[in-house]
Amino acid sequence: EIGQAVGLASSSTVHGHLSRLEEKGYIRRDPTKPRAIEILGEDRMDTETQSVIQVPIVGKVTAGLPITAVESVEEHFPLPASIVAGADQVFMLRISGDSMIEAGIFDGDLVVVRQQQSAYNGEIVVALTEDNEATVKRFYKEKDHFRLQPENSSLEPIILKQVSVIGKVIGVYRDLH
Repeated sequence: EIGQAVGLASSSTVHGHLSRLEEKGYIRRDPTKPRAIEILGEDRMDTETQSVIQVPIVGKVTAGLPITAVESVEEHFPLPASIVAGADQVFMLRISGDSMIEAGIFDGDLVVVRQQQSAYNGEIVVALTEDNEATVKRFYKEKDHFRLQPENSSLEPIILKQVSVIGKVIGVYRDLH
């Protein structure tokens, strides 16, 4: 019956899914009652499934020409704690622009940023330019300047004498709707 309801033809596939749900603590089955499935409450689920951190979305940043970042908490976004180590120093920004499309960061995406003031060459960072404009680019410290390199072959790098790293991009969230 479950297979028919969810469009699975094989009863062994349904059995496999039920076994995995039971192993993870989402359901409990009674071997004496083959048609009885108990859905368990959150208090009985694995602690890993409960470890969610509410990460602040602090505004919009450009992946194109630098723009002034809006730095006020718009809302919070739930992320698994396993992804976000050091939650006090993690925030999210909405991307505006297309300069990072070849790195898989698109207009409208949310980037997860770990706040830090330094970066290694080649890391994707949120950086503040000399004009206090925020941008997301690949970071390179070169001989006598910094290069903020877009991941879009149709755009030129930004060359600066001074740049402030706000944080390193550690993840991307995209809504597929």
